[in-house]
Amino acid sequence: MPRTYKTCLIGCGRMGATIDDEVANRPDSFIWQPFSHAAAAVACDRTDLVAVSDMVPEKAESIRQRYGAERAYTDYQQMLEREKPDIVCIATRPGPHAEITVFAAENNVKGIYCEKPLCCSMEEADVMVDAVEKHGVKFNYGTQRRYMPFYRKVRELVDAGEIGDVQCTIAQYGASSALWGLTHAADMLLFLAGDPGVDFVQGAIICKDSDWEGNRLNVDPAIAGGYIRFANGVHGYNTAGTGPEFEVCGTGGKIRVLNNSRECQFRKKDGTFLEEVPFPEVSRATGTVMGITDIAEALDEDRETKGPVQLARRSQEMLMGIIESHRLGGLRVSLPMENRALYVGGKSW
Repeated sequence: MPRTYKTCLIGCGRMGATIDDEVANRPDSFIWQPFSHAAAAVACDRTDLVAVSDMVPEKAESIRQRYGAERAYTDYQQMLEREKPDIVCIATRPGPHAEITVFAAENNVKGIYCEKPLCCSMEEADVMVDAVEKHGVKFNYGTQRRYMPFYRKVRELVDAGEIGDVQCTIAQYGASSALWGLTHAADMLLFLAGDPGVDFVQGAIICKDSDWEGNRLNVDPAIAGGYIRFANGVHGYNTAGTGPEFEVCGTGGKIRVLNNSRECQFRKKDGTFLEEVPFPEVSRATGTVMGITDIAEALDEDRETKGPVQLARRSQEMLMGIIESHRLGGLRVSLPMENRALYVGGKSW
């Protein structure tokens, strides 16, 4: 029998525990549920949700009862010290993510599933990477599409050369908030390009001058347009078009994910034109369950996860670099960024 890993949840809010209620009646609910960290940890046959924590006692107790956890805490440090979990799900606001990750890593947690945004500055991201690497923690990031069989099939086709040499990846996610929403777009641009390094980024955001306070942006700005030059020569484009939709274009074809993956258009070059071909049938396993399951399997096999902290930092830096580009008047920003202290986030974060 595969091992069952003791799991704790930190943060009993929307992504931690209640977003399932929002999507229950949507026509695409079959793609996402179980969606929240708590629901996924309960549904995953590799994890046992033993305890939850939240600063609001009533919320912690309510979620404990809802998901059948044994204990509720208001202090996550106390919970980790007493419960000694194998895996921790971090679903708080992004402000404390770095602090929680470091504490968990230093207190023998073996796996972390961390909700996006990763954090609020590249300084914080660096601290998270250092802690995870130092203590050998298996880490996955809450960009659920990366773990879904549907998107992994797209990547498999691309890696197999089914559309030739990749030229560009495109995300249409709307002029959405950079860290809260476009985290998903950045991760897909990176994933479909083959998870390469990044040479530079350039772009424009939507914010007011009054939103800036020195080297801090006190809002999560919309990105009107962003360009990413990947180190493998692939071009990445984040557009303001309605989505979520994603496209990967190659010298021999294109794959376009439509309507948030409810449909897919797969075309291959036949002489002058692109002709549509069937996209393979795949399962519809939820990304949150698959992300947590992948941590368990990575612990079993002592291998890297599918959404490791280094890639989480890279996609975060793509977005932070676009914000920095705007701050500098639209200049290219080479990665790694020099301005690692740039802080982005609402004051409630």
